[in-house]
Amino acid sequence: MTKNDLIDAVSRKAGLTRAEADRAIAATLEVMTEALLGGDKVTLVGFGVLRPSIRAARTIRNPSTGEPMRLPTSNTVKFSVSKKLLERLNS
Repeated sequence: MTKNDLIDAVSRKAGLTRAEADRAIAATLEVMTEALLGGDKVTLVGFGVLRPSIRAARTIRNPSTGEPMRLPTSNTVKFSVSKKLLERLNS
């Protein structure tokens, strides 16, 4: 599902115009992004939890040359699916 597909589906389900659904989804994503940037987790009951995480620095090998390379510490987001959603996916 693309963002446009999501906008169309939300506009149909919620009885909104496409423009209203687009603004609502954009605002939701912006609020979630700001929370994650602030170090907060985002909990969507029945769906899952998004958590900011730090990936430690590590050494890898360049696949082309075999030379070791050092990857610096980086920020990422981890997602944990809710038990409810997992049960629905497996039923």
